[in-house]
Amino acid sequence: MQKTKIVTFGELLLRFSKNDHLRLSQGDYFTTKYGGSEANVAVSLATLGDQVEYITRLPDTPVGHAGLQNLMQLGVDCHRVLFGGTRIGTYYLEPAAGMRASRVIYDRANSACSELKPGMIDWHNILKDAAVLHVSGITTAISQSSADATFEALDIADEMGVKVSFDINYRKNLWRYGADPRETLKRMLSRCDMMFGDAIEFEWICQRKQPPFTATNTTFEMQMDEYREWFEDLHREFPRCTKWLMGMRNMVASSRHLLTALLYTADSPDGPYRLLKAPIHDINGVVDASGVGDAFMAGLLHSVFAYPDDAQRQLNYSLAASALKNTIPGDFNLATDDEIQELLSETK
Repeated sequence: MQKTKIVTFGELLLRFSKNDHLRLSQGDYFTTKYGGSEANVAVSLATLGDQVEYITRLPDTPVGHAGLQNLMQLGVDCHRVLFGGTRIGTYYLEPAAGMRASRVIYDRANSACSELKPGMIDWHNILKDAAVLHVSGITTAISQSSADATFEALDIADEMGVKVSFDINYRKNLWRYGADPRETLKRMLSRCDMMFGDAIEFEWICQRKQPPFTATNTTFEMQMDEYREWFEDLHREFPRCTKWLMGMRNMVASSRHLLTALLYTADSPDGPYRLLKAPIHDINGVVDASGVGDAFMAGLLHSVFAYPDDAQRQLNYSLAASALKNTIPGDFNLATDDEIQELLSETK
């Protein structure tokens, strides 16, 4: 029987934000929600009906247990989460409004997850029935020991024949312990079988400009020949990866985004490779853009099992999942498969 379980690994965060587009200095109350890239992917997959297990380390406190309960209520298997340390990582979100961009302030130094070390997690037992291990660049950014623990997971996944999915998730403000972020994330990229990044992250990691996505409506024409050459060069540098998903967004206003994606893929490592484009979604009425990239990644992970022989369907499904996330408050994408299928049927 084919294995279909997906394991995601990363830090669970507690998010503080203000309602009604208030700045952090305004108002008396914060709204709190749990999130974090890899947890977001896990929740989305559980919502879509996939078997998913989430691995992290949380403080053995009421706040840590509340976060775990939040994930479990949404269908995520958390029975092997580790407890230890003294605090959960947090971040503060100031929402975008009009011409003002959103702002994120991290407070995750010395968090329970940042103190993870190799040997703490029993990866051999966790991965023995897994098809995919999903990781992101964030776990290598928060501390050297967390980075070491992440590469240990990649080593054991390779040893056990488990596929690796990777989200670049470059967060400039997190890299404070002395490692070279580009070199570290390239090491991760060289170890993955499928990946996601937004256009800015792609440009950053390979240090090469790409054609700009400046769509103001759904008739925008993509420069596919230039993109194809760009992806071909990337694949020559990182030949293991067989699915390259790039999300592209143009924010016309804080509440109106144009969103699309490209998928460079092959049915086998030997090719042939092809570059596919998705429709452009004009999202007028964005509620919360947090976790949109994680919705892309979850959409891809779900669809590679649901539609293994239809790469165009995989791409369109990933984009539709991400587009719907923009309409849902919080970090988690709670869009169901029925809702994604309905949007796909309406998009030509």
